[in-house]
Amino acid sequence: MSKPIIKVEDISKCYIIGHEEQQGCSRYKKLSDVLMSSFQKKKSSGKKEEFWALKDINFEVEQGDRVGIIGRNGAGKSTLLKVLSKITTPTTGRISIGGRIASLLEVGTGFHPELTGRENIYLNGAILGMKHAEIRKKFDEIVDFSGVEKFLDTPVKRYSSGMYVRLAFAVAAHLEPEILVVDEVLAVGDAEFQKKCLGKMDEISKSQGRTILFVSHNMGAIKQLCNKGILLQQGKIALDSEIDPILKEYQKSISSARQITNYSFRTGNQKIRVERIYLENQEQTIEEGTPLCLCIDYTSQLQQAEARIVIGFYNYATGCVMFLDSMAHRNDIPPLTSFGTIKLRLTNDFALCEGSYYVNIMLFVKQDVADHISHAFSFDIIHGDIYHSKKSPINKALCVVEHAWELYSK
Repeated sequence: MSKPIIKVEDISKCYIIGHEEQQGCSRYKKLSDVLMSSFQKKKSSGKKEEFWALKDINFEVEQGDRVGIIGRNGAGKSTLLKVLSKITTPTTGRISIGGRIASLLEVGTGFHPELTGRENIYLNGAILGMKHAEIRKKFDEIVDFSGVEKFLDTPVKRYSSGMYVRLAFAVAAHLEPEILVVDEVLAVGDAEFQKKCLGKMDEISKSQGRTILFVSHNMGAIKQLCNKGILLQQGKIALDSEIDPILKEYQKSISSARQITNYSFRTGNQKIRVERIYLENQEQTIEEGTPLCLCIDYTSQLQQAEARIVIGFYNYATGCVMFLDSMAHRNDIPPLTSFGTIKLRLTNDFALCEGSYYVNIMLFVKQDVADHISHAFSFDIIHGDIYHSKKSPINKALCVVEHAWELYSK
């Protein structure tokens, strides 16, 4: 049996959180107080609390595996990657790594801001232990992939975040580390570049046997790239397995219905309010080709209100997919009662393709906005047998439609 390229044993990471005791109505000190305190014996009146970002983490990664690390915000995903990348040290435990690691964790990581793009390419290669001739051999590929040739001799501190990430990923992917660690930083790039990055990671893993650790909230990207997965919950491993069971378990771990009664990013006169949004099948991860029914629970201060509802569907990678307007449809919704559920059903004549989506909702009474909520609900669509042919359509866009093929022989 081959030795794993990464072996993590009993890793835990603890942070100490300080809490100042609130005396009086303000936590801010006057300059005179600060100056006086420097002459007095310091007394620690604040309370300290331990926060375990990671607790008893154990797993192994084989060479060539593409591992998706999934979890809700605060689950410990980024902390785990920082520990593996040796950016921070674990409080307890041991890590064995059998190869060079290139990490792309946040904009700015690994680059010296005063150096040019060209100089940073060579600097990163040297850090990875590569010789000058090896870096020069890969140089043109890196520049071509990043698309920043025009700014190659400009200090990277003047780069936009998108340019920064393009060059950083190109360097990390082409300078041949055995292990590539990528956090959500790719979300900074545009949709075309994200697709290009996923394709490159898939290529270097399958053809060159390199190992990928990938953190993303885009379940479509995780599904597309990864063959293995780790689900983190509150700093602990909830599941370590093949990717499909991981995605299903993650879907179960999040609320299937988002309570938005106290949602702060909303506008309108609130005479009609959206209280809850969910999919009819009570899931947030569904397969392509599955009929989609969005349910909106509402309350109304008005009796028999003639309401209009507009729902926009957006893809996180490419933006707006479609707008649906109840007033423009031949089957307008009836007057609303004091409370109830509005259902929007998409037939299989139109199906959204694999990816992550969110919806914006607007409710109108006459010409007035009653409730307007951005990012009101999100869901993921994963690969499925859209046409029930057991084959996947190539070059997929954002949606597919029912259609027929006909042949007339001559």
